[in-house]
Amino acid sequence: MDLVAVADANGDPHGVADGLPVLGDVEALIDAGIDVAVCAVSTGMHEEIGIALAEAGVHTLIEKPIAHNVEAASRLVEAFAVNGVIGAVGHVERYNPALQSMRARMASGDLGEVYQIATRRQGPFPARIADVGVVKDLATHDIDLTAWIAQSEYASVAAQVTTRSGRAHEDMVAATGRLANGTITNHLVNWLSPMKERVTVVTGEKGAFVADTLTADLSFYANGVVATEWESVANFRGVTEGDVTRFAIQKREPLRAEHEAFRDAVHGRRADIVSLQDGLNTLRTAERLLESARRSAESG
Repeated sequence: MDLVAVADANGDPHGVADGLPVLGDVEALIDAGIDVAVCAVSTGMHEEIGIALAEAGVHTLIEKPIAHNVEAASRLVEAFAVNGVIGAVGHVERYNPALQSMRARMASGDLGEVYQIATRRQGPFPARIADVGVVKDLATHDIDLTAWIAQSEYASVAAQVTTRSGRAHEDMVAATGRLANGTITNHLVNWLSPMKERVTVVTGEKGAFVADTLTADLSFYANGVVATEWESVANFRGVTEGDVTRFAIQKREPLRAEHEAFRDAVHGRRADIVSLQDGLNTLRTAERLLESARRSAESG
């Protein structure tokens, strides 16, 4: 793909246009005759710009979350379907090498039955985020990657949130859930930690995978197979510590992999993108988390 046009009402402060004129709005972008676009604007503008691109026949990768609410997301899904163009959502964590390798190994049966998926996504507040809270902006990564890893959507969720930074939206969430296939989930997400953490732990029948998506490292903690002669311990029907393996995996840039997958989907070569329907499902789960937290606060 070639970069042929850029539009940004705020100009080009980071100099990414590479000599191209910076257009003022999406209409000018469409008039430039583009085939494909990336919609990287404030979440509240995703619906308006996404629908304009869909109606113009432009295949579009929309940054996550798909929209600011489920109703807007549903209209986006419909617009792209009606106009026969490809839409995708930029849940880039799916393309992290550690999670890609984990998903492939799980599909091969290396973990056996999956029991639990737990994530921790914590760090300082990014000043660029202004129109949504940590659930829709950050926790949607964990919602999407969890459903994708398990190949199962959420059946039930519960959450607690708090707002400590003086903003209009929540900046910390603790969430639990159960997927349709029975896997239980746990997510700790916030913008209030001085350290940055991006960890996914998947526990199952044969052990546990631990993925650090900051470093793209993947390790497997196997259940032990050595019998113990300590009677009081042997009577406990749990698992023991086994071998730990840290895998050597190819570490491709996730954003590049995401854009290559979208390009290939446009060309009809493959379809391993995060679809608009996936994005809608993720946003719906996020709103259920917020509703659960609201009900809990009102009753408590």
